Amino acid sequence: MTKVKVGFIGVGGIASVHLKNLSLNEYAEIASVCDLSAERVKEASRLYGAKGYTDIDLMLEKETLDALFICVPPFAHGFIEEKAAAKGIHLMVEKPLGLELEGVAAKAKAIEQAGIICATGYCLRYLDTVQKAREYLQDKEIAMVRGHYLTSFVLTPWYRSINKSGGQLVEQSTHTLDLIRYLAGDVSTVYANMSLQVMNDIPEIDIPDVTSVSFTLETGAVGHLASSFIQADHSSGVALYGRDFRVVIDNTTLHIIEKNKTVTYKSSIDFYAEQDRAFIEAIRLKNKALILAPYEEAYKTLGVTLAANESNKSGKAIHLKEFMSAAAGVH
Repeated sequence: MTKVKVGFIGVGGIASVHLKNLSLNEYAEIASVCDLSAERVKEASRLYGAKGYTDIDLMLEKETLDALFICVPPFAHGFIEEKAAAKGIHLMVEKPLGLELEGVAAKAKAIEQAGIICATGYCLRYLDTVQKAREYLQDKEIAMVRGHYLTSFVLTPWYRSINKSGGQLVEQSTHTLDLIRYLAGDVSTVYANMSLQVMNDIPEIDIPDVTSVSFTLETGAVGHLASSFIQADHSSGVALYGRDFRVVIDNTTLHIIEKNKTVTYKSSIDFYAEQDRAFIEAIRLKNKALILAPYEEAYKTLGVTLAANESNKSGKAIHLKEFMSAAAGVH
């Protein structure tokens, strides 16, 4: 394979980052782009020399693609993944994968049966500092985890609707939750409190502006994640605690603190670029192992965030295995 021929569905927002990265990748060719906005399609076509479409089915019918970036809002996936998988097209699916587990489970099955490579947008896994943290934690017992994602409000209209974004935890703070899973293991139970406290002057908003999630991991470790968009600045990170050590990821910087020493590592990479490079390389080399956030991992992370939403509604702790099995129709 000389170059990986890539198509895009959705060219706004995060897609612009992927488009730029691929335009600089000698092994990738941006062949076609598709978006509901003809204006955005025209601009992306001009910038990257790609064929432009406003109809997904027409693009998939007319174009011969090796890979497809799906960069649409969580409510807008429809059957894109299934259609592309049936054609043997490798996928990069931006997070979150959707808003209900049953449909996402069907997509996961279609992807697995097609045998295609499928990456997802959990880009923090590709951080060099995250890899150092993971290496350090390999032989360590984690007792407690604390995570946070504190930022400002997103002006995108659909973000403020629970039926379109799933709320901040599902749409944004999912990055921190996924990082916790990547470093500390799968979640066993989750209990959440959420509220719309101070941002209720925003027209048509129905998502919580503050979220508190308590959870246990399958290892027995306990944890907490705080999420909010009531701040003027941005701060996100994870702290993992064990006997006589803690590992702290503060935005992209890593601190390893032990009894008598502290070591700090600054990230030296563009994690979005590294994620996109790994995807193209995985296709070229036919090596799925290069994908650090495959679809099945993103599915598990989505499950935790949706379970937290359910916990907030019911006022009860949710057991993840039961929740995921019920949602996927497993009895």
